[in-house]
Amino acid sequence: MSAVPLEAAVRADDGYERRTEAPAPLGPRARLFPALSAVYRAQLSRARVARIPLLFVATFQSVGIMILMRGVVDGGGEAHAVVAGSSVLVVAFVALNLLAQYFGQLRSDGGLDHYATLPVPPAAVVLGAAAAYASFTVPGTLVTAVVGCGLFGLPLTHLWVLVAVIPLAGAALAGLGAALGLLAPRPELATLLGQLGMSAALLLGVLPAERMPEILQYARDLLPSTYGVEALARTFGPDPDWAAVGFDLAVCAGVGVASLALATWAYRRAAVR
Repeated sequence: MSAVPLEAAVRADDGYERRTEAPAPLGPRARLFPALSAVYRAQLSRARVARIPLLFVATFQSVGIMILMRGVVDGGGEAHAVVAGSSVLVVAFVALNLLAQYFGQLRSDGGLDHYATLPVPPAAVVLGAAAAYASFTVPGTLVTAVVGCGLFGLPLTHLWVLVAVIPLAGAALAGLGAALGLLAPRPELATLLGQLGMSAALLLGVLPAERMPEILQYARDLLPSTYGVEALARTFGPDPDWAAVGFDLAVCAGVGVASLALATWAYRRAAVR
C-alpha cells in the first residue's frame, strides 16, 4: 500500500485532480525596539495636546507645596527632602496617576483589542506608553528643582543627576500606574488607585522622613519613588555620598524593571479577557 501525498490526492468522483494549497505564511512579528519606538511616537503625538495642561498643573502643585513648606522648614536635610520630593512628585503625578487613568480607560472602551490585533510584543505597548508619559515630566521636574533650589538656597551644581532620576523613577512609577490601570476592574477604580498612589508619593516623599512616625517610615521604604527622592536629596549636600546615590539609583532601577514586568503581565492578562 503506497502513501499518496495530500496535495496530490485525486478525487475519483470529480474526475480531476485537486491540489490543496498550503496556507500563506504570516509576516514576521515586529521586533521589540522598532515596535517600542513606533508606540512611543504615536503615544507622544497623541497625548501632547491633552497632557500639557496637566503638566502645568503638576508643576504648579509641586512649586506651591515648596512655597508652603518654606514657612516651616529653614534648611539643612529637611530642605533637601522637600525639594527632592517635590521634584519627583511631578513624575508621580504624570507617570503614576495619569497612566493609571489612561490604561483603565483603554481597557474599558475596548482600546486593548486594537493593540491586541497588532503584531507588536506586549512589552512594547507598555514600555512605549510609559516612556511617552514619563517624557512629559522632564520640563516640570527641572523647573521645580530649579525653583526649589532658589527658595531654599540649595546649590544647582549636581542637578545633572536628574538625568538618571527622572527615567528611573519614571519607569518605576509608570510601571506601577500601568499595572493599576490594567488590573482595576473599572476605570473609576483605576483613577482612584492612581490618585491614592500620587497622594502617597506626596505625603511620604515630600515630608522629611525624620518627622514621620516609624510605621510611615517603613511605608516610605516601599514606595518606588522614595529611592529617586533620596538620590536627588543626597546631591544637595556639600560633599555628596556618591556611593549611596548610586545605590539608591540601582534600587530604583530594579524596582522599575519589576514594575514594568508586572505591567506587561497585567497587559497580557487584560488583553485576553
